[in-house]
Amino acid sequence: MQFRPIYEIAVHSRQNSILDIERIKLLKTKPDARWKFTAKPFDSPRADELESKLWIHDTMKKSRSNKADAASLRATYQDVLDAPPHKVAEIVGGKLYSNPRPASPQAVAKTRLGSLIGMPFDLGCGGPGGWWILFEPELHLGEDIVVPDITGWQRERMPVFPTGDYCTLAPDWVCEVLSPLTRKLDLVDKRAVYLREAVGFLSLIDPDARSLEAFKLRGTQWELIGTLFDDAQVSLPPFEAISFNLGKLWLPQGEHKESPYPDLKET
Repeated sequence: MQFRPIYEIAVHSRQNSILDIERIKLLKTKPDARWKFTAKPFDSPRADELESKLWIHDTMKKSRSNKADAASLRATYQDVLDAPPHKVAEIVGGKLYSNPRPASPQAVAKTRLGSLIGMPFDLGCGGPGGWWILFEPELHLGEDIVVPDITGWQRERMPVFPTGDYCTLAPDWVCEVLSPLTRKLDLVDKRAVYLREAVGFLSLIDPDARSLEAFKLRGTQWELIGTLFDDAQVSLPPFEAISFNLGKLWLPQGEHKESPYPDLKET
């Protein structure tokens, strides 16, 4: 292989010695490099100075290149649009998460809770109204794109609901229905997004444990305001104006115990 001279070198020595140019050419550096070096001759005690400088410079260039490559690999909204229609696609921390639609226990809990809260607080039937209650809206919060199971906005904060494909205003209440596939994403990554965006209330429904946990934002931390199980009566902020039996959210025990996605791991 032929190597063309690619370095401009200033050599300082008493004897004006010539460096071993062939050794310099054979160093594993990029062929488009244009660097100037000051070095000792190779017979001096610091004969490795030039090679060290070349290696450090090349390593720094590779490090910058790797960082640029990593940045370019961050998921974008186009990745969400390209996701299969039967998947729920979200982006948290630059990473794309694509999960199947919820299984029966999660779907039933979500649908029933949405109905129990939506009728009195969204439609004003048997309750005070004053809210928008939605299933699985797409939220663009900063660089994150999330799809909560149920969300609510007080109408005094958002008098007119946006007609676009997504909403950029953080909700006042978010509910996540936990499943084996999305538990970590809901409890850790998305929960941190809701805290950052100062969502006022967070509810976590777990059909497997037959439980509800309710949190209220207090300063910059979540405050647990209630943990309920099985068929307890529910009357918790921000929907304390009504009361319902938690047992209405669950399928009869013993049904759908096996995972509908046996080949998939948790996110």
